Amino acid sequence: MNGAHSLVHTLLKSGVDTCFSNPGTSEMHFVAALDQIPGMRCVLGLQENVVTGMADGYFRIAGKPACTLLHCGPGLANGLANLHNARRARSGIVNIVGDQATYHRPFDAPLTADTEGWARPVSAWVRTSNAAAEVGRDAAIAVQAARTAPGGIATLILPSDSSWDEGGIPADPLPVPHAIAPDPHAVRTAARILREKKNVLVLLGGPALTEEGQRLANRILQATGAKVLAEGSNARVARGQGRMQIERVPYVADVAIKALAGFEHIILVNAKAPVGFFAYPDKPSRHYSPDAEVHVLTRFEGDALAALAALADELGAPEAAIPDPGPRPEAARGAPTPEGLARTVAALMPEGAIVADESVSFGRGFYAETHAAPAHDWLHLTGGAIGAGMPLATGAGIAGGDRRVINLQADGSAMYTVQSLWTQAREKLPVTTILLSNRKYQILIGEYSGVGANPGPTAMNMLDLGNPDLDWVKIANGLGVEAAQATTLEGCADLLAQSTSRTGPFLIELVI
Repeated sequence: MNGAHSLVHTLLKSGVDTCFSNPGTSEMHFVAALDQIPGMRCVLGLQENVVTGMADGYFRIAGKPACTLLHCGPGLANGLANLHNARRARSGIVNIVGDQATYHRPFDAPLTADTEGWARPVSAWVRTSNAAAEVGRDAAIAVQAARTAPGGIATLILPSDSSWDEGGIPADPLPVPHAIAPDPHAVRTAARILREKKNVLVLLGGPALTEEGQRLANRILQATGAKVLAEGSNARVARGQGRMQIERVPYVADVAIKALAGFEHIILVNAKAPVGFFAYPDKPSRHYSPDAEVHVLTRFEGDALAALAALADELGAPEAAIPDPGPRPEAARGAPTPEGLARTVAALMPEGAIVADESVSFGRGFYAETHAAPAHDWLHLTGGAIGAGMPLATGAGIAGGDRRVINLQADGSAMYTVQSLWTQAREKLPVTTILLSNRKYQILIGEYSGVGANPGPTAMNMLDLGNPDLDWVKIANGLGVEAAQATTLEGCADLLAQSTSRTGPFLIELVI
């Protein structure tokens, strides 16, 4: 048994049964082992940032890590942007990165790179296996690291000789540490604040935004009258009928500062106190009041559900019904608007849908119009590195089985990882992409004004995606995905309804 065989056996024994890959020469023995050992679903991505983004989307829905297969340091580098997003989402991923044979490294061949150095900023755990006998052991540790709460990126670097040499030893799965139990003192402090103080905000993140987390949070809020918000960007939010009508901390600095100004106490549940996405001249970095007191109920590595349950019990909060969001909206008509598109998606999405949202500036108000949609999950762009939406949708489609994925996708960021459409076609995934085609980097036009700059013709030309226009129907068709253009909301509604009744992918270019 060579090192590559021991790697595949160890991954499978540890519960990793999906591999998102873009392999190269250094990884051929791992590729061969994947062919020879049954049990691993292998999904090809045509660029490494697609591969890493798919692994992120997969974890958010499956709740367990997949592995990636990346070609040497430059292949890892190509995937770093979506690994950055995955780190912010606290997704568990096991990266397998090929490298030069140990004896070949001193010759400084063209692909030789500081792979460990590139991996560390986005990884919770990094190791190079320098011998075949080490590979299985290291793989088991990598999976353990990826599955340790709240989820982390583990990068295992595999020199080609440690892969092809004999002497591989499969390792047994390692125990995964439990999420950290709630601190009784923090629970009592939060209960005291909620009983005795006014203008209290409970800020939810991570597992606190699951259906169970919201059920517990709703008990607390109904008993105390506190307010609740979700973090601005979240890995996964349970939404729709039967879930709380939670809004997010706003993105725009002035709006966020106004929304948070009245809170005197903020209780964090697997969340971070709100700060600006960027700095702006003469505006504070912290968006909550400087006089507000921040209290930590549980940190990212903590057990949010146990903490919320303990807090509800400490307060003596009874079970409470989730407030009814009202009737499901009807599909909108006329020219596309953010509110109209949100109502249309809410009207037509199937039960159990997954929304992968990289709508950027167009989609900031989507939440308000979709509370009464059928129960669904909503995935955000967590780290701000654009190009996540299409890979997230693809990975979620792999993990979700028959669940329909709706990718709300801005056109500029779609071009970063457009190769995702090819994987959707190859795997026949149930993904509907609503491509928001305004032919410009609209968010940057807003940011240009936000920092106090005055755009001229050269600046505006750099923010314009026209001349020539992107033809999204042809682009999708060229990658194997059926597509059509809509210029009205009723046209979008017709295409969305048709797409959700089929099994494979479909792209709607919505001209906005």
